[in-house]
Amino acid sequence: MIFVETRLAGAYTVDIDRREDNRGHFARVFCGDEFSAYGLNFSVAQASLSFNAKRGTLRGLHFQYPPAAETKYVRCVKGAVFDVIVDLRPESSTYLEHLSVHLSAENGRGLYIPKRFAHGFVTLEEDTELSYLIGASHAPNAEGGLRYDDPMLGVEWPLAVHVISERDTAWKPIVEIEHQLKSRMSLNEAA
Repeated sequence: MIFVETRLAGAYTVDIDRREDNRGHFARVFCGDEFSAYGLNFSVAQASLSFNAKRGTLRGLHFQYPPAAETKYVRCVKGAVFDVIVDLRPESSTYLEHLSVHLSAENGRGLYIPKRFAHGFVTLEEDTELSYLIGASHAPNAEGGLRYDDPMLGVEWPLAVHVISERDTAWKPIVEIEHQLKSRMSLNEAA
């Protein structure tokens, strides 16, 4: 696996190292020892699969508040997505900055998302699936989210959103929740 730290400290793209022969290819997509070598002490508490039938389906931007904050490792196993993460660590120099990554079954790229980051994506193809390895069990009472079109984030989505849940359109703008967001995502709360 090929780890490249992004400009959002602690977030990594993880490319696969394909071993090809006449049968096709084989590649490791997760290895605890390799993650640990980069200081990413990630144990999997939950694995999930997200299937999205339509191109232009948007999910996110989701996160969990501490102490139930989740580390995630996502990869697209069928189709393609425009994946976005947002740094929600108030002490970070990149607080509220976002990063977008193209994940597809073809490129095999994964994205390691640290705790206290929001995550979301829009599908670029029909019948797209994402695989998630998650470092904490889901805690419904700790759920949070940001509007995908929040002007404070300025995410330039590559296509119009055609399918989105009511929940994802109901998240409040950051300007209305920032005090709570900073307070609940602070290092004091995350410890």
